[in-house]
Amino acid sequence: MGNDKKLTLQSEDFSAWYNEVVQRAELADHSPVRGSMVIRPWGYGIWEHMQSALDVMFKETGHENAYFPLLIPMSFIEREKEHIEGFAPELAVVTRAGGKELEEPYVIRPTSETIVYSMYAKWVQSYRDLPVLLNQWANVIRWEMRTRLFLRTSEFLWQEGHTAHATAEEAEEETLLILELYRKFMDEWLAMPPITGLKTDSEKFAGAVSSYSCEALMKDRKALQTGTSHFLGQNFSKQFELTFQSENGKEEYAWNTSWGVSTRLVGGVVMTHGDDNGLVIPPRLAPTQVVIIPILAGEETSEVLAKADEVLDQLKNTGVRARIDNRDHLSPGAKYFEWERKGVPFRVEIGPRDLEKGQLALVRRLTAEGESRRAFVPEAEAIAKLPEKLEEFQDDLLEAARVRREDSTVRGVGSLGELEEAFDSGAGFVYTGWSGDPAIEEMVKERLKATIRVLPSQEFRSVTAPSRCVSGDRESVAEVVWARAY
Repeated sequence: MGNDKKLTLQSEDFSAWYNEVVQRAELADHSPVRGSMVIRPWGYGIWEHMQSALDVMFKETGHENAYFPLLIPMSFIEREKEHIEGFAPELAVVTRAGGKELEEPYVIRPTSETIVYSMYAKWVQSYRDLPVLLNQWANVIRWEMRTRLFLRTSEFLWQEGHTAHATAEEAEEETLLILELYRKFMDEWLAMPPITGLKTDSEKFAGAVSSYSCEALMKDRKALQTGTSHFLGQNFSKQFELTFQSENGKEEYAWNTSWGVSTRLVGGVVMTHGDDNGLVIPPRLAPTQVVIIPILAGEETSEVLAKADEVLDQLKNTGVRARIDNRDHLSPGAKYFEWERKGVPFRVEIGPRDLEKGQLALVRRLTAEGESRRAFVPEAEAIAKLPEKLEEFQDDLLEAARVRREDSTVRGVGSLGELEEAFDSGAGFVYTGWSGDPAIEEMVKERLKATIRVLPSQEFRSVTAPSRCVSGDRESVAEVVWARAY
């Protein structure tokens, strides 16, 4: 399909629409390595802004960046029973190097708990060495059988935090601190508001005592797990002898956490905000927030280009990320089409008539239904107000996503029949009671292709807690949120 063709409509085939947008907006492409992707500059630019924002937030909460090796001895992975069972099908293993068979195979990291905590065991001797609060930006390999660009690939980029603490209480506080940090980041930067909560035992991270998750709702009303934070207890400390001398002179095992988000977030942004014309990028993440399109015509071309350069300099001085598209082999219409597809929040059009009137044409990527997208604004006013307009656009995207999430949420469902009816009617998140029996989880998964996403955090719980399990035959011990998910 050429880039001048219309995209598949979301309403016709959301999956096909997503695949087309990712490639035709030049976010990523399939690589020659099975299940892996090449992230193109436009997609990587979005990821860089995510990285920058998160990195500041991590450092503000006392975390530092470090880097650990890509290769992990197989014996390390095998030490934690649940860990190896959870990751065994996804491991990529190196058995030969330097022309020889290795005495011990190496695993290409699927996650780094084992090698991180083996190093912490060397560095920590006393309670005075705690807490250790480290994060790394890295790539990982998980040999996925069914892959989709950004959402599930064999290799992906992420950050993974790993911490060690003197007490369980400190580690649990850290776990929830990061969960809230992720929620705030997704609200404020991605305009992709998740619900948060505790994972069930069947859904938790392999090797964790408890796992917490951010779950965002996509436009097709499927949930996407967008970030996780795990309380690991002392499981890994005991396997790697990560001990410390406490204040009262006793040798104790440290308490650990791990947490991460990945380039999956880029796919989440696509599916949260995109429309039938392509991407819609929240301004705070956009590699280019404003693209300037000079309308070139005859003798006035040089004056229009000069004005475009002048506007570019002024916008940059206000802190706006702007660029000029002065390619002379494309018509203005073709440029509009391309930048719409790539999701740039605003474009500025400048033609000979605009020079005469001292104005700029501002075009916002999305407007409320019935509103004109193009506004002619005096030049000085347009430049001065664009930073504010970008923030308004960011806020509008967040509010629209929140409204969509709430409109797609059904609460107070009391039976399996009602649960099925809710999903058949297009619900996204469905709240019910649950007895805690994993057999009910499995039965609903088989019957409705839905899973318990979380036991919701306090702010996302219903006002009145359900008294009966959705199975209808016993009391509820917790409220849970079901969804069909990626």
